[in-house]
Amino acid sequence: MPLVTLALALSACARTPPPGPKIPVQAPIQEDASTIDGLVRAYYEVVNVAPREPRQWGRDRTLYSPWIRFVALGESPSDRAKVQVWTHDELVAATEPLIEKGFREREIHRSMRRYGAMAHVDSTYETETGPEHRRSRGLNSLDLYFDGHRWWIASAMWQGEDKEHPLPAELLPPETPPRDRSKPQ
Repeated sequence: MPLVTLALALSACARTPPPGPKIPVQAPIQEDASTIDGLVRAYYEVVNVAPREPRQWGRDRTLYSPWIRFVALGESPSDRAKVQVWTHDELVAATEPLIEKGFREREIHRSMRRYGAMAHVDSTYETETGPEHRRSRGLNSLDLYFDGHRWWIASAMWQGEDKEHPLPAELLPPETPPRDRSKPQ
């Protein structure tokens, strides 16, 4: 009898995806999936939309393995790491209100390690959100693999920068040396 009770409790706790926009099915764009650079470029392009512009959720879905999990890390009120995990459908539903208000995210630095058919990309980002153009920075951590035909993102995890967790120098673009104003240009 305890197994039946456990099964009922687990089924009651099962998450149902929140309602979100219908995601069109489309074929991947070759330039998006043929190289690591193309995949990371597309990862950023799909979320950069002006308010009320059509989303690129169909294109976005083509970047990820079918088992993709998106993991957002942040601080909770108890000072413990807050972890949110989504499937692609859940991420789309959760972020659609943010994207709808206008969202820009761009890569400002990248470091990568590759071994054979797998790669890890640390991509430092800068965002601008909403009509007030609120800015923030953080790190996207992407695990990629090549299946012999194309590159896929197998997992995506990110954490925004805050006072307790400033981005370290190795994850930021190298500083441009100040110009010597004494020399003519």
